[in-house]
Amino acid sequence: MPSAVVVYESMFGNTHVIADHIATGLRDRLQDVTVVPVHDATTELVGAADLVVVGGPTHVHGMSSHRSREGAKDMAAKDDELDLDPDAEGPGLREWFDELPSPQAGRAAAFDTRVHASTLLTGQASKGIVKRLHRHGFELVADPESFFVDKENHLEADEAERASAWGRRLAESLQAD
Repeated sequence: MPSAVVVYESMFGNTHVIADHIATGLRDRLQDVTVVPVHDATTELVGAADLVVVGGPTHVHGMSSHRSREGAKDMAAKDDELDLDPDAEGPGLREWFDELPSPQAGRAAAFDTRVHASTLLTGQASKGIVKRLHRHGFELVADPESFFVDKENHLEADEAERASAWGRRLAESLQAD
């Protein structure tokens, strides 16, 4: 039975929620699915998975950086409506990819969270994730997917359900082989 690991980076919890829902969809078809924040995604865990799903928030048109994560922490400190995800501390996806040995083998998929607008305006973190997955030798099983938040940084309606459906499609792509 194939296994999957969902690796996420999340500042305000939206990407974490999406990762959990992707895992729910994967579990409809796969028994062994693990969801971990990026700082807990060990080389051994990733290497043992048949499918690695990686996602993060879109910051300044791409993947987060140390500077953009610090800016998010400052925003949360100033805005009573924003709470940091419990796993927001520590390295982001860029640092994780830098530490991940190459080549890795296996299949992967990428996702991001971003404001629902043209990618010309918002950027798309999943593009950078895809590039790094390719550099590490992963084969993509699906096009990258974006899940949307509103301008107040709340997930849009039905995004969690859409993430579960995407997870099911990812699992089906593994079982089709």
